Amino acid sequence: MCGILGIASRTHDVFAEIYDGLLMLQHRGQDASGIVTYNGEFFREKKANGLVKDVFNTSDAETLLGKVGMGHVRYPTAGSLSASEAQPFFVNAPYGIYLVHNGNITNTEKQREKVTAKYSRHLRTTSDSEVLLNVLADKVADAIKVNGNADPIRNLFAGVKMTMERVQGAYSVICLVAGVGMLAFRDPHGIRPLSVARRETPGAGDDYAFASEDVAFGINGFDKLRDLRAGEAILIDLDGNMHEFQAVEGKLTPCIFEYVYLARPDSLLDGVSVYKTQMRMGQTLAKQIQDSGLEIDRIIPVPDSARPVALEAAKITGIPYREGLVKNRYVGRTFIMPGQEERQKSVRRKLNAVPLEFEGHNVLLIDDSIVRGNTIKKIVQMCREAGAKKVYVASASPPVKFPNVYGIDMPTRHELVASGKEVEEIRKELGADALFYQKLDDLIWAAKEGNPEIESFECSCFDGKYIIGVDGDYLDSLENSSRVSKKREDMQGTGSSWNASKLAIG
Repeated sequence: MCGILGIASRTHDVFAEIYDGLLMLQHRGQDASGIVTYNGEFFREKKANGLVKDVFNTSDAETLLGKVGMGHVRYPTAGSLSASEAQPFFVNAPYGIYLVHNGNITNTEKQREKVTAKYSRHLRTTSDSEVLLNVLADKVADAIKVNGNADPIRNLFAGVKMTMERVQGAYSVICLVAGVGMLAFRDPHGIRPLSVARRETPGAGDDYAFASEDVAFGINGFDKLRDLRAGEAILIDLDGNMHEFQAVEGKLTPCIFEYVYLARPDSLLDGVSVYKTQMRMGQTLAKQIQDSGLEIDRIIPVPDSARPVALEAAKITGIPYREGLVKNRYVGRTFIMPGQEERQKSVRRKLNAVPLEFEGHNVLLIDDSIVRGNTIKKIVQMCREAGAKKVYVASASPPVKFPNVYGIDMPTRHELVASGKEVEEIRKELGADALFYQKLDDLIWAAKEGNPEIESFECSCFDGKYIIGVDGDYLDSLENSSRVSKKREDMQGTGSSWNASKLAIG
């Protein structure tokens, strides 16, 4: 997953506002950050591995000048961890286009072959985002050949349409186009989120912004207009005018995992409140807890995103809610540790148990999801060491059994603790005394209740139904990718099982 943000102002340089907005999207990616600005003549860019606060400093405000700009925070789901694959990406023709992308392209290799062989373009990275940019550039160039160059907006919209007809997968995209303005578009299923906002500037016209989540708008004084429709493109020209274009007929099918884990609780995605969705998830989970007949003394959330679920479950069941796990917010991410043993140790660096809440009690831990399983396994052990009599576990989401190929780092079956297993087998592997999973129908209800107009959600990691064609060869390529092979080597080198890995989620 990644976070993207673009701002077009009529009156002032936008670097500081992009910086603040990216901080609000930092939860969507902590591996790399990038910003590019445009002053009407030149682009200015900076990107590197690291958090927003570490990549940028006050001196950048003096160099990254321009009233139009965009930024990106990266968590890689395709390509390598190299700083060269940090976004944004650039092509100098036609026009000169910078691109940031959230999602994942599923027919990347086919498109890479066309871009490099048929169109003789050179790609500098293994990133699917660079492939997407070059496909877009090819199609815009094709439109120029047909339409001429008198109307660049028409050419860009035509290029987006042809790109959507050719590229498969999930993509929410923002582009800066030299001499034209800022372009944003969303794939025909609207899998990853993207919305547009406006800010009034008296006497100067309106400013506009695009972002993965609307939490990036308020800090800069923008008011959200709406979510981009599935298959839609919007362009803000350099005079501050907004142009809308339905590139292809779309059917909104947003990723349901956004509401479980990815998005902030204060975000509103496609008319659905993430916070209220999580509360409804707690309501349905509460019924399972009541029906179980188990004696439970406390409900304890695994911080942070499970809190709304746990609070609502505790309210309905009448079981006391307790904060029994304290999170250390100043620990680096686990992937930077030198080996699997160190990464596993880092769970204890990040979380500490409050013994008074565990000693002699039967506790129910509620987590937002269980993906790879290693973290919750360590937490269960930690609770027992703190004196818990019984440790029960509930997942606010259904069992994650299938790879996600649309922009979340759960790409292989081997990594998923629930793949091919029954609940009782998973319970034993986690070391819990009981295990509950949210039912998929209940999860869909919890999200759909926020916007009944959404007919369906993308739920492939739970049900294995891929709404965009994904063949066995593609899934096999993910299983054998270099990134997965590296994780496998790390674990085998320390004697750990393949299922034990949990680098970012679960």
